[in-house]
Amino acid sequence: MKVEPYLLFNGRCEEALNFYRTALGAEITGLMRFKENPEPMAGPNGCAPPPGTEEKILHASFRIGETTVMASDGMASGNAEFKGISLTITVPTDAEAERLFKALSAGGQVQMAIGKTFYATAFGMVVDRFGVSWMVINPLPMP
Repeated sequence: MKVEPYLLFNGRCEEALNFYRTALGAEITGLMRFKENPEPMAGPNGCAPPPGTEEKILHASFRIGETTVMASDGMASGNAEFKGISLTITVPTDAEAERLFKALSAGGQVQMAIGKTFYATAFGMVVDRFGVSWMVINPLPMP
């Protein structure tokens, strides 16, 4: 069994994928646009995407290190909201923690500056420009 995050960017998915590729070295492993869907979404249940979203991303998957993350533009309406969850990046060095934290902070909002804590040689929290909350950590060994 695996648990993998699925992020809905409400119209900014491609921009987010490009950002994570640059900031985190993400590798895009799959991408399908709405126009490529072999079974177009439509019908009385209201699942049809809004007009003009043909180029938007129906589904994407990407890897950050050993983790697969999935993403979509969703219905491409409104602002994305990622509440009550953070993605955590665990790295082996303080230099790597600081590099990734700085990259994720570009255009975002620092929640807790990166620094030493009782549980890590480097730990910081940031909400990136897309509203995704991240924790970057180089943990101390657990007792």
